[in-house]
Amino acid sequence: MISLIITTNPATLSFAEAVLRDAQIECFVMDQNMSVLEPGIMIPKRLMVLDDDVADARDVLTDAGIGNELER
Repeated sequence: MISLIITTNPATLSFAEAVLRDAQIECFVMDQNMSVLEPGIMIPKRLMVLDDDVADARDVLTDAGIGNELER
């Protein structure tokens, strides 16, 4: 799996997940529960996609207007 977005913004993650799922691209948010282990620290979450879906996912997210959030 490849990390496409790393952020502490839950709205960005939720929107990106919805866009990818609508495009039938499987995704997974990692580190979602890390704040339970370290309360008070904003730990970034990572939006992951399968290696084979990276190019399509980047295109879909860019078309949705959040291409600036993508990892390089």
